[in-house]
Amino acid sequence: MKALTNTDFHFEGQKSVYHGKVRDVYNINDDMLVMVATDRISAFDVILPKGIPFKGQVLNQIAAKFLDATNDICPNWKLATPDPMVTVGLKCEGFRVEMIIRGILTGSAWRDYKKGIREICGVKLPDGMRENERFPEPIITPTTKADEGHDLNISKEEIIKQGIVSAEDYAVMEDYTRKLFARGQEIAARQGLILVDTKYEFGKRDGKVYLIDEIHTPDSSRYFYADGYEEKFEKGEPQRQLSKEFVRQWLIDHHFMNEPGQTMPDITDAYAESVSERYIELYEHIVGEPFQKAEVEEDISLRIERNVENYLRERQEN
Repeated sequence: MKALTNTDFHFEGQKSVYHGKVRDVYNINDDMLVMVATDRISAFDVILPKGIPFKGQVLNQIAAKFLDATNDICPNWKLATPDPMVTVGLKCEGFRVEMIIRGILTGSAWRDYKKGIREICGVKLPDGMRENERFPEPIITPTTKADEGHDLNISKEEIIKQGIVSAEDYAVMEDYTRKLFARGQEIAARQGLILVDTKYEFGKRDGKVYLIDEIHTPDSSRYFYADGYEEKFEKGEPQRQLSKEFVRQWLIDHHFMNEPGQTMPDITDAYAESVSERYIELYEHIVGEPFQKAEVEEDISLRIERNVENYLRERQEN
């Protein structure tokens, strides 16, 4: 099973490259970004030692489809997907804030709520809520990007007060966040899913706010199956969900949460292949169409390099 776990491209006009946890981003002439979705997978803030075949393609193609399906709501950075694992888009100045929106009380918000906390990021929560209960209306709980480690919860008021984002730009981001989430929920409902929560990132270019990065992927979002949701909620049972939570659970079962003294369990080829199959299943549920595996008979890096260089050359000629 072939997987792309690192890249070292040298595209024409390349100014710099940023290697993230799962994506490598190439800056072209300070005008465009070539974002390569690798097959790396991370959990508990650590990159697992083996890549997951087709994971990058799954994430890249889900994000591309949702960017296209929401570009009537707000402008986004995407220009093209010259390769199944690559999106090329406009370079924007990213805001140091992630807009997290939640439709249901679950995950970290539920863990805080269970401890008695009734305010998250300046948003007051009613008493008497239960795990996996819908909020009266979706709540926005932003985080600010930390220089290292976990992102930090922050309120809208504090973001504006600290000058992280202007009041005017925040109002635009907030409006876009609610509209994008509503569209994502509509699309999910058609696939028998509930979009539970997600995050959006925004940037600015020529004075205009753009949606950037990935959206509505299983790495940035949580989905529940709609069928059985009410019944499981009433019984207090765990919901069936679509996210990479199953990878975290596997690591927990193998006594790894990236805590001192813990050792990463061995990732066998068979396990990597099973995770690959789960990601393809996620794609088909979320998008509602069969997944077409990209050709991997040749070196994946060579295919990407050829496709991206052809796109950049054609764009320059036009």
